[in-house]
Amino acid sequence: MSEVRLTTPSFLVLGIIDKLGEASPYDVKVEAARTVAPFWSVPHAQVYAQCDRLLAAGLLAEIRREGSRGRRLLRVTQTGARALREWLEDPAFVPVEARERSILKLWFGASPRVHAPVQVTEHTRTLEDYEELAGTVGELLTRGQREALEFGIRYERMMVDFWRWVADREPDAGPEHGPGAAPGAGSHEAPGDAEDSGS
Repeated sequence: MSEVRLTTPSFLVLGIIDKLGEASPYDVKVEAARTVAPFWSVPHAQVYAQCDRLLAAGLLAEIRREGSRGRRLLRVTQTGARALREWLEDPAFVPVEARERSILKLWFGASPRVHAPVQVTEHTRTLEDYEELAGTVGELLTRGQREALEFGIRYERMMVDFWRWVADREPDAGPEHGPGAAPGAGSHEAPGDAEDSGS
């Protein structure tokens, strides 16, 4: 067994396999896409890499089941369960890593009139999906799963409200707000510039 540095994707894989009891890397990929993807996405290749790393570190064990057609099934070992439990009990704050591409485009001068309607439509659709999910299976979820779903609902409400606010604002005029302009940079000459230019 070798030492391995555990990251959030490591614990995501451990947590999913722990909940399923046993799972193949493919099962983990499918379950991640079905459940946690809205608030924590993980590339498919990373799932397979994490399974290999956790297996080598002794946090996962490989098992064989008759009729599994050679599928590679994994389960969480006692060491893995202990590491997962310690992670769940750790209250350390980690800053949010926001990645909103349309917000980045706004920063660089993209037109709110172009982006806001699309964002409102898409976030409204996602909000409706989450609210329908809460209404149909909300009572079947664990407390933590229901709270995660509530986060998604509140986040989508916030995004709809934000983009509506963006759409309702009068667009700023002037070249200082166009692409490539530094924030706060104006087109007016500073006092004395006109005199200096003639010398």
